[in-house]
Amino acid sequence: MPSKKLIIPSNNQPWKSQLWKAEMRDAFHNSKSLLEFLKLPYSKKFEDNGFSTLVTKTFARRMESSYEDPLLKQVLPDPKEQDSHPDFVADPLNEFSDFSQNSSNILQKYNKRALLITSNACAINCRYCFRRHFPYKLHRPKTVEQAIKEIGLDTSINELILSGGDPLLLDDQNLDRIFQEIEAIKTIKTIRIHTRLPIVLPQRISEGFLDTLNRINKKLVIVVHTNHSNELNDETQRAFNCLKKSGAFLLNQSVLLKGINDNAETLIDLSNKLFDQSVLPYYLHLPDKVANTTHFFIDTKQALAIHKEMQANLSGYLLPNLVREIPGQPSKTIISA
Repeated sequence: MPSKKLIIPSNNQPWKSQLWKAEMRDAFHNSKSLLEFLKLPYSKKFEDNGFSTLVTKTFARRMESSYEDPLLKQVLPDPKEQDSHPDFVADPLNEFSDFSQNSSNILQKYNKRALLITSNACAINCRYCFRRHFPYKLHRPKTVEQAIKEIGLDTSINELILSGGDPLLLDDQNLDRIFQEIEAIKTIKTIRIHTRLPIVLPQRISEGFLDTLNRINKKLVIVVHTNHSNELNDETQRAFNCLKKSGAFLLNQSVLLKGINDNAETLIDLSNKLFDQSVLPYYLHLPDKVANTTHFFIDTKQALAIHKEMQANLSGYLLPNLVREIPGQPSKTIISA
């Protein structure tokens, strides 16, 4: 009797390798075209103001036709970006000077871990981004391969964090070369990738990319960035299924944003839906004090009240740590009452 061919459910299958590039070419590059797609009136108050609009259609399709949509508010320029405050600065985490001192695209803030800027591009420009003012061209004097070799000389480093921009905007060939370089460093045990692409461009989880991941022999952690449960759908489930099959451990970090997810009900829903898609909540960040983002800011007292209500309604493994980044500290700072 002939053996039956194994049929993999469609929600477990990766996308074709070039589809994500076509999706990027079709992205919205200004707020006018985005609002027209959503059938919302445009006015000049939504102009970019120095930080360009970039949104994939995949992400825009999950938005409602409302200026109050929590996904739209993350990416639509707001006149309030012109508000200034002396505490809100271009480099709230002192990364500019850290990278300058290293003359490299390597940042080593924490013991035994190094962060590598692999790309200066994103698939979506989040208006609250803590690196929206980062001078990528100025601080990338070395190739990624040169930087990895430099990291390999420090035998104390056991985890390499790939960041950006978004590292997954590198094509499969470049990523494969980077992972091969990392594989050769025996002292690195874990590769961690921070990315928004499984959310905003799930087509990036392609056959070629998964072939690359399947050749990795180190522990692989992928931290996705999701702020609202409306960002999750069948496409993100498919992307996560594929990543888990490759052996990746999936975590999520969110940013607590005024007017978007600044209530316990929204964040409880997010934690539950992330877990439904096999992703564990990891961090809930207080927003960094980045210039042009004052309208997103949540104070510590309100954040603690939200987190306390979440704790009362979630299992412990679904409760993300409430944290903030403080320059010069050896780790994220956990916020508690």
